[in-house]
Amino acid sequence: MNQEKPSLNPHPLSEYVAWAGTRNREPILNVLKEKLPKESGVILEIASGSGMHINYFAPHFKHLLFQPSDYDTEVFDNIKNISEELANDNVYDPLYIDLTKPKTWVNLDKKNAYSAIFCINIFHVAPIYIADGMMECTAELLNENGFLLIYGPFKVDGAFNSESNKWFNKILHSTGAPGWGLKDIAYLKKVAEPYNLKLQETIDMPSNNFFLIFARK
Repeated sequence: MNQEKPSLNPHPLSEYVAWAGTRNREPILNVLKEKLPKESGVILEIASGSGMHINYFAPHFKHLLFQPSDYDTEVFDNIKNISEELANDNVYDPLYIDLTKPKTWVNLDKKNAYSAIFCINIFHVAPIYIADGMMECTAELLNENGFLLIYGPFKVDGAFNSESNKWFNKILHSTGAPGWGLKDIAYLKKVAEPYNLKLQETIDMPSNNFFLIFARK
């Protein structure tokens, strides 16, 4: 029997986030199996939250190292506890990265260190201006052949790709939380340009979500 959908709550340790994360992790994993490097490398997750995604994916890629990160340091213990419980020896301790504060990644001394960066279900529950931080951080931290993977629901050229996403957007706006709502893929493409990043591939995902893959031009 499917778990009943909890009330919308974006807190990384909420029942809603746990429900949503379990629901979409298999399709996401399938894309990562196709796209992540087949040789060694280090993979950064932006906004790891509870750590459930990175700790679920890591055992499937023993040849890769995974670096969780978040702006909320209160979730760090949860990320580390899950890693320890699952004996994930290829998951590092989390880093503090705030996409609104460039100093949090410029001072990491990890320039060009990552083969890939991924971010899951963040943009619809965050202000759009984090897109600039995402692209700047990506340009700073990816290696020459690296790429950025962004998963979530988005508008396409100002339009919703389904009635369910239109409804979801209305629910997000009804909360009154600043910046909540589906963002447009066209805007992300525009923000990426100054950082020499280009949308290379758009992958349709279940439940009217997308995987967006950005890489250097």
